[in-house]
Amino acid sequence: MMKESRRALRMIRHHSRKKCVSLNMVSLMDIFTILVFFLLVSASDQESLPSMKDIKLPEAYSEQKPKGNIVILVSGKDIMLSGKVVADARVAIRSRNSIIPELARQLDAEAKRRITRRADEKKVKKRGITIMGDKKIPYVLLKKIMLTSASSDFTNISLAIAQKNPAMDEGN
Repeated sequence: MMKESRRALRMIRHHSRKKCVSLNMVSLMDIFTILVFFLLVSASDQESLPSMKDIKLPEAYSEQKPKGNIVILVSGKDIMLSGKVVADARVAIRSRNSIIPELARQLDAEAKRRITRRADEKKVKKRGITIMGDKKIPYVLLKKIMLTSASSDFTNISLAIAQKNPAMDEGN
């Protein structure tokens, strides 16, 4: 058996004493701080409505932020619910019926889906819908959409608008 040198013995003793691995927590805390700051800045309570190029919203002053309702998009041609074309706007205008049957069926189906997700009766009675219509659509069509929504128990009806800046109106 060979005898080990003093240096080799010292290295063996040194390594036997340091069995645990240390972790530098300073850089880890910096990363978590940056991550928390990013999440706080990027998570805002502001909800936005879907946008469509062929819909020009009417302008008005409003302090209220939009709610997370179902959105009905109304252009000069189509009526869309949750991004799907539901009915032809021109046919709905010409119809003598005050309710749009295709829209009513889709709203009823959406209501059934929402009831299965949450069974709270108070929330069911306060179902909301946001109508995002072009500013040039006729009032007759808007009225039919509102009546159809109300007939499907979507009684909390909101109209989407483009936010007007009060400071810009003071100069005019």
